[in-house]
Amino acid sequence: MPTIMPVSDLHLLLPFALPAAADAATALHGLQSAALDKLLARATLEERVLGEDFQRTLPHERWIAQRFDAAAPNSDEAPLAPYMLLADGGTPGDALWACIEPVHVRIAHDHLVLIDPATLGVRTEEARTLFDTARPVIEDLGITLQAPTPLRWYVSGGALGALAGASPLRATGRNIEIWLPHEARTGERSRAWMKLQNEIQMAWFEHPVNEERESRGLPAINSIWLHGQGTLRPVKSPFARIMSDAAATRGLALASNIAPEAPADSFAALANGREAQEGTTLVELDPFSAPFIEQDWARWNDSLQALETAWFAPALDALANGTLKKLGITLCGDTGSVTLGVTRSDLRKFWRRRPIAALFIE
Repeated sequence: MPTIMPVSDLHLLLPFALPAAADAATALHGLQSAALDKLLARATLEERVLGEDFQRTLPHERWIAQRFDAAAPNSDEAPLAPYMLLADGGTPGDALWACIEPVHVRIAHDHLVLIDPATLGVRTEEARTLFDTARPVIEDLGITLQAPTPLRWYVSGGALGALAGASPLRATGRNIEIWLPHEARTGERSRAWMKLQNEIQMAWFEHPVNEERESRGLPAINSIWLHGQGTLRPVKSPFARIMSDAAATRGLALASNIAPEAPADSFAALANGREAQEGTTLVELDPFSAPFIEQDWARWNDSLQALETAWFAPALDALANGTLKKLGITLCGDTGSVTLGVTRSDLRKFWRRRPIAALFIE
């Protein structure tokens, strides 16, 4: 009989789990996280990336791209669109692809603000109808288009040039002016992109889908957002098993010949009737993005409390009893990230007393 047991080497990737120093007191108020506190206190700090305020990619995107060699070490880039296309069921080939998402841009007092696409509540049929309207506009510009899912479209073609876009959550809630796509080589605003964006905005203006949405009190889908441009390159996974709902991570898994899985509900569920296996299991958990972006720190706190119960406490117990050999944790914010590793022997190093506050990024 094979031995059924949890993984022996686990790495947790946690986007938006690291608040900025300015928000920490509010975010962590009332949090009861004895297991996480002990894990962080005893762990070895393996990597600390501070990031910069105006980087156009997110730290968890850069982290995952670099681990798979899809981006150079210490690169600001995260050319993940072709891997997202692969995960969504498309065929990247060797072309240069960018991801396009339908979005809502709100008019503020003297600027435009991008709204988190995940909060728009776009129905599948709405997205398909809007796509059918936008498709001829896109293709008339000589741009190749794939839309394997209603809410993520992929474009390729020389007409777009080499564009540098910003991840939607990097720009969400901010004046979009500095985050709009520009030519990667020159830094100049892309006329081709502005033309495409303007024509789609006009096509969707007073569209029946948007009129119906507004009658329900929902924001109109009034623009598009481009990000992740790059080409599919050979990658190699440092992980034996990959569990994630993120299209980029799932695509990188597929490109490295690993079948991605949905994240387990808890540490206890990792075994899931499987035989013990060698190598590291990566689990990407993302309950934090929306509350972090919205600065809803009570909900963010609740999410961390849930992970304390489902993941951190049982992982700490498994380390203590030797079932889990190593736990890696990568905590990401909106500019930087911190990666730590903890083993059973680390738990005995009582003199290590790293408070969570020591990890915050100014």
